Amino acid sequence: MPAARALPFNLADRLHAVPDWALSAAVIAVAAIFAWWFHNLVFRFSMRLVRDQDLFRRSLVSRTRGPSRLAFVTIGLALAAAFAPMSGQEAAIIARIVTVAFILLAGWCGLIALHVWTTLHLRRFKLDSEDNLLARKHVTQFRILKRVGELLIVVVTASAALMTFESVRQFGVGLLASAGAAGIVVGLALQPILKNLIAGVQLAITQPIRIDDALLVENEWGNVEEITSTYVVIRLWDWRRLIVPLSYFIETPFQNWTREGAALIGTVFLYTDFTVPVGDLRAKLEEILRGSKLWDGRVVSLQVTDFKEHTMEIRLLMSARDSPKVFDLRCEVREKMMAYLQEAYPDALPRLRADLAGMSGAVAGAPARQVNAAEGL
Repeated sequence: MPAARALPFNLADRLHAVPDWALSAAVIAVAAIFAWWFHNLVFRFSMRLVRDQDLFRRSLVSRTRGPSRLAFVTIGLALAAAFAPMSGQEAAIIARIVTVAFILLAGWCGLIALHVWTTLHLRRFKLDSEDNLLARKHVTQFRILKRVGELLIVVVTASAALMTFESVRQFGVGLLASAGAAGIVVGLALQPILKNLIAGVQLAITQPIRIDDALLVENEWGNVEEITSTYVVIRLWDWRRLIVPLSYFIETPFQNWTREGAALIGTVFLYTDFTVPVGDLRAKLEEILRGSKLWDGRVVSLQVTDFKEHTMEIRLLMSARDSPKVFDLRCEVREKMMAYLQEAYPDALPRLRADLAGMSGAVAGAPARQVNAAEGL
């Protein structure tokens, strides 16, 4: 019994012999480990609760794993600092760490909240539908604003974290000021970044382009695949990617084939002899379009638009639901109209004429080389 009673006093004496910094480190380490373990326990329990829920709730819980773990560890450090035997300088260091952790946690939570909000809003719109104009409008607007918001959150969070340190506080203030519109020197240095950032906000509001829009840029045709905070990725028809700065679409003219709708009118030109019956060609065009699955039934027209020296120019117009279908329909009409001309009016195809009736006498008395030249006509 005397030995059992002496043990606590011996343990207390040993603890008093340990330096305060070692005890503080041990308390903080135990608090951090306990907070980590407790977070894992709570997270597994939360995942079991949403195991049978929809995909959005499961992904929401899984995405909050990192911020919630940081929150648990930060709270554990704050509680440990209150009970650990630390000096004033050590307590100030722990308080600084906790403050920075809370700032980073707030920025992290802001990014997740922005992501969840945009995802929840965009779930109502489907880009794979046939009439996706409204969906492309909202997806483009919210994706651009999301990237701009993420950039602002990161800059503000980094600036607030830097301002907690006295030695780099001025750098944090300068970083925050440059994001909002800083002085002339910083503004000139960041002109390309700020230019594209402002262009991104303009694109989100005015929307001259949207996701999946069909564009003709730099004599290249393709669809808008991605809009980032600084550039636009255009997927060209042959699967190449054209990277264009955001400011290009504010400063340079370009063609948007799906600005208000995807339907387009295609053009085919035929060059035939003057003797071709235009009425028969018009009836054949209508027959071809009625039998095609690509035609949307809105526009069909055949007109003689010009006379050349040896041919007659005929313009054929037809419409389809989108630009790929218009291209395929134009190719189909060309092939079938040419086959019809070759079969029904082979003499109406373009040809060169030479009238040799009045040249017989002249050819008879001409030198041999001139006769050979005339026969070559």
